[in-house]
Amino acid sequence: METYSIFKSLCIIVITAKLFGIIARKLKAPQVVGEILAGVVLGPSLLGWVAQTDFLTQMAEIGVVLLMFSAGLQTNLKDLVRTGAKAFLIACAGVFVPLVGGTLLYFAFYGVSPWGSPEFYKAVFIGVIMTATSVSITVQTLKELGKIGTVVGTTVLSAAIIDDVIGIIVLTFVIGINGGEVKPLTVVLKTVLFFVFALVLGYVIYKVFRFTDKMWPHTRRIPIMGLAICFGLAFVAERFFGIADITGAYVAGIILCSVHDSDYIAEKMDISSYMLFGPIFFASIGLKTDLEKISPELILFAVGFVIVAMVCKIIGCGAMSKLCKFNNNDSLKIGIGMMTRGEVALIVAQKGLSSGIIPSSYFTPVILLILTSSILTPIILKTLYAKEKKKQA
Repeated sequence: METYSIFKSLCIIVITAKLFGIIARKLKAPQVVGEILAGVVLGPSLLGWVAQTDFLTQMAEIGVVLLMFSAGLQTNLKDLVRTGAKAFLIACAGVFVPLVGGTLLYFAFYGVSPWGSPEFYKAVFIGVIMTATSVSITVQTLKELGKIGTVVGTTVLSAAIIDDVIGIIVLTFVIGINGGEVKPLTVVLKTVLFFVFALVLGYVIYKVFRFTDKMWPHTRRIPIMGLAICFGLAFVAERFFGIADITGAYVAGIILCSVHDSDYIAEKMDISSYMLFGPIFFASIGLKTDLEKISPELILFAVGFVIVAMVCKIIGCGAMSKLCKFNNNDSLKIGIGMMTRGEVALIVAQKGLSSGIIPSSYFTPVILLILTSSILTPIILKTLYAKEKKKQA
């Protein structure tokens, strides 16, 4: 493939994603829904005009990292501390219920397998895939609705970050027990060390930025330094601690959310995200979808997989939110906000494929889950907030 061909792909993606995004907003749906559908139309399922390449994958990864960094910048730190304990409980329920639900789903289709057998680990791994939460679509939707800084928005973001950490630990345990090559305790230790490292480094960075704000207030060097911190923590989290890069990016945003120019940094980040990296990320979800590869045997399992994965998140996170004293409406919002799957679910599924736990045929249901949850979550959230606004009026 010629190097200059990437510009054709970028041109098609940006124009189509924005066009579909405008149409989605005209139809009273969030813009991200249109951008995801644009990827489906451009990908192998329909037109086949754009192929998923390594370059687009890397651009999409930058997009989700910037999105999570912006989410961290717009987080209210006081609300984050206040909802921390509740978010942890919600995250635990959001992992446990889908893990059990996915395992039981596999047993229902293929029979109960004895403990320790390959089929048993395959069943458990189906549940592990369901545990992953991707809030990038939820974040974008909440930003469009102006609700990213609310208690519900902060709780969803906090719970999703904790959810991913727990999910990575569960993934490591399953792979370690199945293959005996990975030491689960090592990952637990690295996870704890990362947050200790982030706490110490975050204090230093915060002091440096407070000084920089006084010396050069509201200058472009401030967001440039912030972007460097974002990419640096994303790399350190993934490379040295085994934590998802989006977690590092979100933590970088949290570190800078209390500095004087945090809104200015977020404003500059949104320009790149809105114009290029965001549309590529959301369209890439659709590009990964190839409906032709779905065999008749997989259709029924895929439908069950999608339904169980979404319902279990809503039940687990929603019920725990209710126990944490949220009202019914907010509990439902949290449950809906936590049901999206994205890049983390894909990473988990890929780990299962590379470890030999599940065959490649199970990758298609994961794509359908990501696509379905990514489309339904923004629509349902917007409907819930619209009804709430109507009642208040």
